[in-house]
Amino acid sequence: MSLRYHEIAETHHRILNPFTEPQLELLGEICRLRPGMRQLDLCCGKGEMLCRWSVAHGISGVGVDLSPVFLQAARARAVELDCQDHLSFAEAEAANYPFPAASFDVASCIGATWIGQGLVGTMGLLRPALRDRDSLMLIGEPYWIAPPPEEVYACMGEDHEVFTSLAGTLTRFKAACMELVEMVLADHHGWDRYEAMHWIALSDWLRDNPHDPDAEAFRQIHEHSRRDYLTHLRRYLGWGVFVLRPR
Repeated sequence: MSLRYHEIAETHHRILNPFTEPQLELLGEICRLRPGMRQLDLCCGKGEMLCRWSVAHGISGVGVDLSPVFLQAARARAVELDCQDHLSFAEAEAANYPFPAASFDVASCIGATWIGQGLVGTMGLLRPALRDRDSLMLIGEPYWIAPPPEEVYACMGEDHEVFTSLAGTLTRFKAACMELVEMVLADHHGWDRYEAMHWIALSDWLRDNPHDPDAEAFRQIHEHSRRDYLTHLRRYLGWGVFVLRPR
């Protein structure tokens, strides 16, 4: 899907993943954040995690994203919450962003492991950012709740090896020499709110822009993704943020 499609579909989202605000707060508590800590967030979206945690826990940080639309929202949110002096946002390809090595207490990529060609590659991108052995890596990643039938792979357009079970995800962490120390998993409520907010945003946009060159393609993606979610993905696909430390 194009970046423009996501920018339109996530018009009303603050958190661009199937995560509720209480879960985001819980994750910050789990990470034992405190003033003076620094976070690098690759594919930061609208910067809600950085902004919320800066206000609640006194951290500073850097968010990197490719979307100028999302970054404009992130900067506005930082001003709204009066944490703009503690955060910076860069428009760049996350995989190529030249962050200073060993400079962050938390390094995260939430729901965008495609930047490293998958989970293991993204952990490889993040690990040089970690300050020391007590630093944390946060990875947001789908997993299979139960083995899906072939039609689920077909509707997602994904290779069988892209996602795995929770146990298989743990194996991938261990292979990358990372220790899983905590996790916060999405539930059906979080998934439903995330997906359904896409539907109304796209419906509004399609009504207002019927002659846009992308309108028909976006309509088809919207209709297919809504049906795929209700038919298959709500049953088989889970999602969570996994808290890791270097082994």
